[in-house]
Amino acid sequence: MRAKMPGKWKLSSRLSLHCRLTPAQRTRWERASVAVLAVLAVAAIFLLGIACLTDWDLQLADSAFDAKTQRFPLRHAWLTESFNHVILKRLFTVVALVFVLAVLWDLALPRQWNWLRRFQLRVVALSAVAVPAVIGLLKQASGSHCPWDLQRYGGTAPYIRLFEFLPAGVDPGHCMPAGHASSALWMISLSVFFIPSRLKLAAMSLAALLMVGVGVGWLQQLRGAHFLSHTLWSAWIALLTVFLIITCMDRAPTRRTITQAPLMA
Repeated sequence: MRAKMPGKWKLSSRLSLHCRLTPAQRTRWERASVAVLAVLAVAAIFLLGIACLTDWDLQLADSAFDAKTQRFPLRHAWLTESFNHVILKRLFTVVALVFVLAVLWDLALPRQWNWLRRFQLRVVALSAVAVPAVIGLLKQASGSHCPWDLQRYGGTAPYIRLFEFLPAGVDPGHCMPAGHASSALWMISLSVFFIPSRLKLAAMSLAALLMVGVGVGWLQQLRGAHFLSHTLWSAWIALLTVFLIITCMDRAPTRRTITQAPLMA
């Protein structure tokens, strides 16, 4: 009788197994994960360069600021304040709640969904909760102030770059990364509905949804609520968070057993 011995652990793709991907599709799926990691690494270097080596943040904020009136003209405009900051945020929150409630409903009373649909919905629901939560927690640890709080724009706080410390006696501003943008950036997880077989559509939808989130952050920048780097770091964090959620749910550690031939007497 052949004996089974414990083997090595390996990470197998649940998506590849349940979706019955061909070898070529499996290879493309694995390459897509590597490509996302490469994009994250390059984007991080780019964002560090913006924050530490350029004045793009200040230049863009200066263009939205009226030096004569000492205010941001669009701070209380209907488009930026009422529509973007209130209406859109509530709309995105309702959409997020729909996905979260759908997953909770399925957990309580399992629906007749196939494995892939259940996987996709859970990724979106987790992202809808995790992306704003992670960005919110990072904001609480941030010393950076919003533009409208800076001395340069009529406030009282000094401007500091990334990794710089606030002067003694100055309270932290808790303004980085951009929190409002996170209300839309979780939606990049909707691209999961095109994986693992339609990767081009997944990439296109991801890019489009990233633009929506960055656009929401851009309108906040016009109000003086954030710098460009605040919004871009939120987009980076959202992409990393969604990538980790998908990877952790897709890659299940399994242990291969090694069958040993019986010993001959």
